[in-house]
Amino acid sequence: MKYDIFQIAGAIVMVAFAQGAIRLLFDHTDTGFLGWLGGGFTVTLAVHMALVAVGVLLTGWAHTRAKALGRRN
Repeated sequence: MKYDIFQIAGAIVMVAFAQGAIRLLFDHTDTGFLGWLGGGFTVTLAVHMALVAVGVLLTGWAHTRAKALGRRN
């Protein structure tokens, strides 16, 4: 059950920050969730992409763990 929650959380992080990165590419001033972050367009885009990667990795890890636990039972 806890891995299902991690999968959902990872998917939410991935989707939210991917959408923010796409929006930032079209409007460089729309920083979304990362409006507090200084550094300009490049830093904000890099952080968005890093958080997308974190979401992908979290979702994949949780899926693999849930699948492995399901095979043992």
